[in-house]
Amino acid sequence: MDVNKNSYTFAFSAILVVVVGASLAFAAESLKPMQKENVRLEKMQNILASVKIEATPEEAKAKFDQYIVEEKLLDNDGTVLTESELAAFDIDVVKEYKTLDADKRHYPLFVFEDGGERKYIVPLAGKGLWGPIWGYIAFDGDMNTIYGSTFDHKTETPGLGAEINQTWFQERFIGKTIFNGSDYVSVEVVKGGTDVEGQDHMVDGISGGTITSKGVGEMMERTLNVYVPYFKGNQKAAL
Repeated sequence: MDVNKNSYTFAFSAILVVVVGASLAFAAESLKPMQKENVRLEKMQNILASVKIEATPEEAKAKFDQYIVEEKLLDNDGTVLTESELAAFDIDVVKEYKTLDADKRHYPLFVFEDGGERKYIVPLAGKGLWGPIWGYIAFDGDMNTIYGSTFDHKTETPGLGAEINQTWFQERFIGKTIFNGSDYVSVEVVKGGTDVEGQDHMVDGISGGTITSKGVGEMMERTLNVYVPYFKGNQKAAL
């Protein structure tokens, strides 16, 4: 073959594209199981972080199995799905929030136990300024007082809304309550710089990150409202 002809160049380029494309496709397919496992481990780490348990990727599964003693799945009415074929851990709440109508979504609940004390962990999904935000809220045994929280995002503004994943912001929710007596009120995230000292149902938002802060408050109010029937029912049972 004459290497100076255009036909040679075209043929060589076509073969190169096929070989490189096939190699990349093979590599991507081969890495899928590892990628899925990394996602699962990160999810376990985030769930544990909401109850102040630190875990490396290597420790995540063992600690998750040790401390998470129950996994429940609720429907949009707050009813526990006892015969669902779906596993609570496998529910992608961000994906369901983006793609499903509210009445078709599933709501996981993870029960943490250590030394006889239980915490109840709820995953959240919502919208920030530029994209999805998500997180986990852990409640004390009274299913009212927030024990811990963790939030994250993908595209929020660095130094502003992106600060929702910082410890100093997440710690503001500790000790806040979502019920005022028997009434569900959630926790409102107010404009940054507002004095919320002594307020049980308010958290000071991020200065300059008002929309993202409000997104956190909105996803809490909307999501936790689904769990209210379950919480109230189990609060009465505990009395």
